[in-house]
Amino acid sequence: MLTRNERKELLAIAREAAVRAVRHQEWRIDAPRGALEKPGGAFVTLRKHGELRGCIGYIESKEPLAEVVAEVAVKAALEDPRFPPVTEDELAEIAVEVSVLSPMRRVAEIEEIRVGEHGLLLERGWNRGLLLPQVASEYHWDRKQFLEQTARKAGLPADAWRDPQTKLFCFSAEVFDEEHAD
Repeated sequence: MLTRNERKELLAIAREAAVRAVRHQEWRIDAPRGALEKPGGAFVTLRKHGELRGCIGYIESKEPLAEVVAEVAVKAALEDPRFPPVTEDELAEIAVEVSVLSPMRRVAEIEEIRVGEHGLLLERGWNRGLLLPQVASEYHWDRKQFLEQTARKAGLPADAWRDPQTKLFCFSAEVFDEEHAD
């Protein structure tokens, strides 16, 4: 668990990295301390008026968490293939959310999956799809719908999670945004 100050610092890092990237300005974060200097996976989600505007992340990383958050914030703003790059005119309307991921754990039985608490990673062959824990809650999905949507995100048929060749992992995430950093 991150402290309130560490959460606020990660949100500030994410916002500053995205803003500087959109404005094509150089920027480097200060040397991270505490939990922010430890390696970890994270996603940064950008929303505009509540609608998804960009989301990129790393499941795991050997880099310090603060650096991961800065890097994925830039990618969420400029490189999410689902959206055009964020423009300078949009910056004031962008809300930032950070999800710090726990390590992945292989799922043996789907009953282990707790909707709203776990995120999912589904892999088969070269196909891979990940959905953060909050996605299932936002769309009011049950476990089966969450599994089906994760399979679709991987570019696979909705029932691919039933295939013995499919690997399924779950994880938790500490999720916070600028409005609810405490």
